[in-house]
Amino acid sequence: MYRNMVTSRRFEEAIAKIYFEGKSPAFNMANGPIPGEMHLSDGQEPVAVGVCAHLTPEDVVTATHRPHHQAIAKGVDLDKMAAEIFGKKTGLSGGRGGHMHLFDDDVNFACSGIIAQGMGPAVGAALSRKMQGKPGVAVAFVGEGAVNQGGWHEAMNLAAVWNLPFICVVEDNGWGISVAKKTASSIASHADRAAAYGIPGKRIEGNDPYAIFEAAGEAIARARAGEGPSLLECETYRLAGHFMGDAEAYRPKGEKDALFEKDPIPKMRERLLADGAASEAELDTIEEESAARVDAAIKFARESDDAAPEDALTRVFAA
Repeated sequence: MYRNMVTSRRFEEAIAKIYFEGKSPAFNMANGPIPGEMHLSDGQEPVAVGVCAHLTPEDVVTATHRPHHQAIAKGVDLDKMAAEIFGKKTGLSGGRGGHMHLFDDDVNFACSGIIAQGMGPAVGAALSRKMQGKPGVAVAFVGEGAVNQGGWHEAMNLAAVWNLPFICVVEDNGWGISVAKKTASSIASHADRAAAYGIPGKRIEGNDPYAIFEAAGEAIARARAGEGPSLLECETYRLAGHFMGDAEAYRPKGEKDALFEKDPIPKMRERLLADGAASEAELDTIEEESAARVDAAIKFARESDDAAPEDALTRVFAA
């Protein structure tokens, strides 16, 4: 879990630096080696690793427009993921999807830029496994803003009606773009909504990877045992803006500084050392290896061929 958290953070630090190449003096998100919007998940790593530590490649994960930490925790190929973000031929989808539409069928991972879009596919995957008698569970990661979408409720209702091996994990970072949760949702905890579907719901406070791991383990074990879906809401913190270039004027003064003091990576390192679970040398090695792995993935992406314009219409289906 610590390795995946560090790898995710190092990867996003590298992406953040490269993203602004070619985008000055006048910012144009179409320019540079990484075109388009970019949403970073710095600070939200505990949710991804705490849940995905219980999953296998045959389990299905759908994620959001902020997907890098979840993709890394699920085991998505880092070289191909980097190449996809760079729009390269060697990317997961040949450079067609970009960072909000990563897809790796080797580990059953997908994501989407549409809010709550992953709910239906994840519930469908859970239904297919139940109907075909196949092993595996399906997990949909969503943001707290997605819970107010109609598609979220429809999917949750069907998952409960059909008693599916499905878990919805809500990453509550407090902000739906620039809208505070308390101004958009009528209740403080979306985990309370589980009662409306007759399923277990639990909120995990503190952005704590250990607590998330424990709660996710219980929910996933229930699903594997045929006991139906669960809803988890995990408090987490977005250390970056909604997107690269976000001025974050909507944040109250001092909020972000306070969040950096609760950065989950140094906190987990301190706990590993305090518990005697790892030595300074072991953790230093993990951090060095993670940095080297990210450097190699970025190098692979930079040196790969660009997606060919003539391939734009391949893999496109029309009536």
